[in-house]
Amino acid sequence: MSYIMKRSILLAFVATILLMVACTTKPQQHPVVEGVADDAISMHKNLPGDSALYGLACDGCTDSVLVFLPYSGGDPDTFDIIDAFQQRRIYGRPRIGDELAVILNPNDHDEAYSVVNMEMLKGEWCYLAHPTLRSPDKMNQRMVRRMMERMPDSVRRQMMTPREYSLKLKRDYTATARGAMRRMTTTDDFSPVEYPKIKRYTDWHFYNGMLILKADTIAGFSGPDDVPEIDTVRIKFLMRDSLVLEFGDHTQEYYRKSE
Repeated sequence: MSYIMKRSILLAFVATILLMVACTTKPQQHPVVEGVADDAISMHKNLPGDSALYGLACDGCTDSVLVFLPYSGGDPDTFDIIDAFQQRRIYGRPRIGDELAVILNPNDHDEAYSVVNMEMLKGEWCYLAHPTLRSPDKMNQRMVRRMMERMPDSVRRQMMTPREYSLKLKRDYTATARGAMRRMTTTDDFSPVEYPKIKRYTDWHFYNGMLILKADTIAGFSGPDDVPEIDTVRIKFLMRDSLVLEFGDHTQEYYRKSE
């Protein structure tokens, strides 16, 4: 056997041994999640008064156990989520690498009271807004007379066509809301129907397990004396394609807008 052939065999053998050692060696620190910067863990800080834990879901999550890598650093934590799962306080099933907000049981810090999958929450959520007939005091006399006449079903269906409204929660924690009309036009005065108003949200955040939505003003337009309006919203249900939010005066169901 030639010298070159012997050397090739030896190098191949050494490479095989090194590969086996690398695959069986356990990591000394927390597992690395693909797509997350090294400094993302150490730089995260909660807002004052926010007791939620923020971090990433790790391998090993089940319906009874949450394996959680906190942004504060260190090794992954394991929390009991049996009661939270049974009481439907797991909002979005965690997958490896998903960003989570965890509220601990104040009486047992080994148990998670609720878990929100913030990664699943991001995206564009839509719902259909249905119009209502204008009241007579909002219409001119011509429209009042027209409303008194019998209206064909085909015309009524055309007038009552719903519009798609949407709320988009972006990864940089900015938000946009679309739907209705930003400004009244002359044709709106002659329309027998009107659509619900929409708040023009600009930012979103999490605070103690609640979704915080901020609009520059109620109508969404900034002025020199305007004060931002803040809505504190409770998440009632969250799945991959469905979302239910409880606002102060109503509950809204959404479906995910495909990208």
